[in-house]
Formats: sequence, structure tokens, C-alpha cells
Amino acid sequence: MSPGTTGTTGTTGTTGTTGTTGATGLTLPDGLVAIVKRDCPTCTLVAPVLGELARSGVALTVYSQDDPTFPEGLDARDDTTLDVSFALDLETVPTLLRVRGGEIVDRTEGWKRDQWEAFTGRDGLGAGLPEYRPGCGSRTHDPDIVARRTAAACAAALQSRRVPLGDQEDDIEAAYERGWTDGLPVVPPTPERVARMLTGTTRDPGEVVAVVPPDLVPLTVEKVAVNATLAGCRPEYLPVVLAAVEAACTDEFNIHGLLATTYFSGPIVIVNGPVVSQIGMNAEINLFGQGNRANATIGRALQLVVRNVGGGRPGGVDRATLGNPGKYTFCFAEREHDSPWEPLHVERGEAEGTSAVTLFAGEGPRGVVDQLSREAESLAQTLAACILPVPHPKLAMAFDAMLVVSPEHGRVFREAGWSKARLRDELHARLQLDGDDLVRGAGGIAEGLPEAFGGMTIPKLRDGGLLIVHAGGGAGLFSAIIGSWVTGPGGSEPVTRTIGT
Repeated sequence: MSPGTTGTTGTTGTTGTTGTTGATGLTLPDGLVAIVKRDCPTCTLVAPVLGELARSGVALTVYSQDDPTFPEGLDARDDTTLDVSFALDLETVPTLLRVRGGEIVDRTEGWKRDQWEAFTGRDGLGAGLPEYRPGCGSRTHDPDIVARRTAAACAAALQSRRVPLGDQEDDIEAAYERGWTDGLPVVPPTPERVARMLTGTTRDPGEVVAVVPPDLVPLTVEKVAVNATLAGCRPEYLPVVLAAVEAACTDEFNIHGLLATTYFSGPIVIVNGPVVSQIGMNAEINLFGQGNRANATIGRALQLVVRNVGGGRPGGVDRATLGNPGKYTFCFAEREHDSPWEPLHVERGEAEGTSAVTLFAGEGPRGVVDQLSREAESLAQTLAACILPVPHPKLAMAFDAMLVVSPEHGRVFREAGWSKARLRDELHARLQLDGDDLVRGAGGIAEGLPEAFGGMTIPKLRDGGLLIVHAGGGAGLFSAIIGSWVTGPGGSEPVTRTIGT
């Protein structure tokens, strides 16, 4: 199926009939009908009984769920597709039905001699067998089978254009040649895979999630699922991707401007709330790095949506002079369980206990080393000094920053009793700059602020221009600063969105 405005790679699958007798057109032969599977001790136990019934002249039809050669000698009908079993809404095998005029008039499950004798009108059935054995679960209740069948049914309803491949075409190379990738191999989005991805959300596949710049293309839930499949997401990640896409396509975040800039930045996704543990995101060791599937693929899915649906390709609208590796994917979770502060999403107005994403237009992280500060004041001075170069020591107010505080640095502030608001105030106080040092030409540097700012005190960051997040491994007196793209008119504001279902 195509990942863009029309559809994913692959071929269409086939689905079987499900439902109840009559509703699906299923017609059972009159007489006794037994449904069994070889992989069931009770079915194996009653196989001789079914043979007795057949030899006695009873009209008997047997359906086998897993092996049409079982039971031997009874010429069982093949129900390995489970079409009949699903139509009968089976719970247990063996199940014995009495059919009259095409209608089921009675049924019994498992093996109980007196019930089978009454049911069949034959005495002395199963001589030597135990009086009773419960049956086994029908294969129709196998979670994997149910998921595959649901996905197959959903695949048939997908609206995206199918892109058939030749017998000799390599599907991964075909995706690359068609321009659907970020340069790395992608997972071919067959209808079955996309349908399975859609099981991760309750939203209608045809619902329009957003209009994606720069081409301003309406984006459906199905199209997000296609690109999440390409990225390698699991279905349970899909609600996070949907929330990230919605946030990215707002006027406040301005993904169009972020694409078109020649600056380094790209969208960074910070995830908060119960969903972090539910889908296994990394908020700790190496959280900016490789190794965690959710972190890696959620951010990648957002980038692929912008590329494949919105048309934001490098060399086209994407004009970054250098870019940064985070433009493949930059997604991580906040370490909330031992944080000294309220989580980012709560600070930004979301309710405690909810899950949310926050998008920040950021460059790559720059490391902060301070292994000696044991007092909050000293560590705050370090952090302020390291924020100062964002993106240049002589530029102020136009660029935001995100401070990612590691647990060991966070402990210093916890022990000092500093709230997040206190830390932010202390940093702002240390980042009040002398305008004479910032104007163009000062310090022998042509870059800087206009002459009009001379003689003034200039804050490095605007109000609301510093996000503070607690994350990282438990060992290491290091934190990180992530500079933003330009703020204000034509720039980008951080955006937070609740993660739905």
C-alpha cells in the first residue's frame, strides 16, 4: 500500500467467512456434526467413538480444525481455515451438534458418556473410556489466530492504493526506489501489517487526523498506520504516533517552517505518563541513543508521515544546511518515577495520570559535565553557562532551550529542596546579559544584536523559553541541553497533546 496520498507496498490478502450459521450462508449436513482437532487429548480420546457411530450407520460429518487426516478413516472435512468453527462460534472441542433441516437443534461439548449416549441414541459408547473428560479450547480462541483473522478482515477494508510488485522485485529495495524511506530500510507495509497496526487504536481508519505541510495533504488514521508500519512500530505505539502527528501539524509548532529552515533542527518527541511503561519506552540509560524500539520507531514514524504524506523531503522543502542525526528519529520518555519535579506534561497543563506527548523543535543534544558541584547554586551556575551558547553567546530571546537533567544532577536539586520553578528562576537570573556585550562587533565578533540593545540588560531566554525534563541513567554526573529553532512569528512553539486510544 502506498504511504503517501494514495496508499502500502504489497499484495492483497484473502479472508475467510465469519459469523453465525445462516448469516454467512453456512449450510451443515443433517445428522450429527462433530468438530475436533488432533491437538486435543479429549478429541483423540473420542476418535474411536466417532468411528463407532460412523460404522453404525449414523449420518455423521466430522470437521477437523488442524488436520484433515484426523480422525483416521472418517474422511474429515478440512476446517483448518476455521471458517466453519468461527461461523459456529465454537468455545470447545470436541463439539457434537445435531442438525435437522440445516438448523442446529442441539449440541454438547467435551466427552461425557451418558450425554453422548442420550444425544446419539446409542448405548455402550466408548467402552473402556473414562466417564468424563472436559474438552479443549477451540482454535478460534487462539489470540494469534484471532488477531490474524481480524487483521485480514480489516485489510480488505483499507482504502490506500495497493502497489503490486513484480515476482522478482525486492520489496525493501522497491520502497527505497519509490522514495518512501528516510534512507534506511523500511518494513514493507502490506495490507495485513497495516491492518494489524490499526488494531492499536480505536479510531476510525478514515478519520482525518491533520492536514500535513508542506503539501497540505489530509492525513487519515490509516495513512499514519501505513507510515508507522514502514517505521517498524508495534500497534500499541500507534496512539503515541497519532498524538505526535497532531501536535506537529499545529500552527504553533509550525512543521512547515521547521522543514524549510536551513537550521539544524527537527521535531523532538517527549513522552509522559502511564503509556511509557505500557509500551516499554526508554527514559533511562542511553535514552537518546539506539536500542529501544518504541523510542526509535515513534519518532521515525512522525518523520516518515511528514516525508511521505506532506512531501517534506531533503533537497526539496527540507533545506537544512547540515541537519542533525535526530532528523531520523528523536523521541524519548521522561523519567518520572524518581523525578524531583512534576512531569513535563503536568507542568504544561495536562492532568496527572494521563499520557501525553510534547513536541519541541530542537537540534542535537550538547553534553553538560559537572562532576564536582554538590551545591545547587554551583550546579545552576554550570547549567546557565552551558545554556549561554544556544545558539550563539551573543544571541538572545530568539531561541528556546530544553534542559535534560540526569538523576545524579537532579539529586543535588532535590536535596537542596529546589522546585522546578526555583531552578528555572535561578537560571533566568544567571542569564541576564549586558547588552553592550551582545551588540554586533562587540568582542571582535560581527554576529550579535542590533546596536539599539546596547546599555540594556537582556535575558538570554524569553519567558516560557526553557523546558526542564528529568531523564537519563542513574549513574553519571552529566546533563544535556538541546537548543531550539527560532521562536516567535514564523518560528516554533512547544506543543503538548494528550495521547488517546
